[in-house]
Amino acid sequence: MINLAARAGVRQSLEDPWVYVNTNMTGTLNLLEVCRRQGIPKFILASTSSIYGANAPLPTPETADSDHPLQPYAASKKGAESMAHVYHFLYGIDVSVVRYFTVYGPAGRPDMSMFRFTQWISEGRPLRLNGDGEQSRGFTYVEDIARGTIQALKPLGYEIINLGGHETIKINELIHYLEELIGRKATIERYPPNPAEMQASWADVQKAKQMLGWEPQVGLKDGITNLVNWYNAERHWASLIDTSG
Repeated sequence: MINLAARAGVRQSLEDPWVYVNTNMTGTLNLLEVCRRQGIPKFILASTSSIYGANAPLPTPETADSDHPLQPYAASKKGAESMAHVYHFLYGIDVSVVRYFTVYGPAGRPDMSMFRFTQWISEGRPLRLNGDGEQSRGFTYVEDIARGTIQALKPLGYEIINLGGHETIKINELIHYLEELIGRKATIERYPPNPAEMQASWADVQKAKQMLGWEPQVGLKDGITNLVNWYNAERHWASLIDTSG
């Protein structure tokens, strides 16, 4: 069983933490119970880099502190990871927890910066930027994430494994690159930094390479170009997606 079902979103989890607990923790428990009752031997849980909190070493290994999340979203994922370990310990279910680092690509989530910035710049809408833009992210292309998740189906016992991009970029640099690709200048509206957001994320993926034979293959520039090309091809409806949340 591969559990990709989740209530995602760092900022939104501040508004309704209960729905994050219901979906990410109780939902995971329900699926683990299905595995126990039906004798399903393997469980994959999609988790998040947000779990590492504010002071993670860069690049961040799986051994870094994950006990001090910054928002209900990450806390709910930590709870799901712990429950998965319980079911591994008690019932022998083989569990792979894959911690995703800032997934992007064609048809991406409309609350993520990559999609929002592409839409806002393309449509001449104000680009809302929290903080000074010097925060950095290790974006990971969706096809790399999918491939790593499938490779994690192998028997491992109970393991937590980072899946993340090998390149990092500051948000200001990302905006400039999107401007070049789209051929339009961003109109930036600046807002205070959000205390729930990490200043930087960058995955150490040595464990994924050793245990799964996985490493990211799609470079950041190629991935962003694929996203912009997809948006242009689907602009007639993608431009109408609500990205105001």
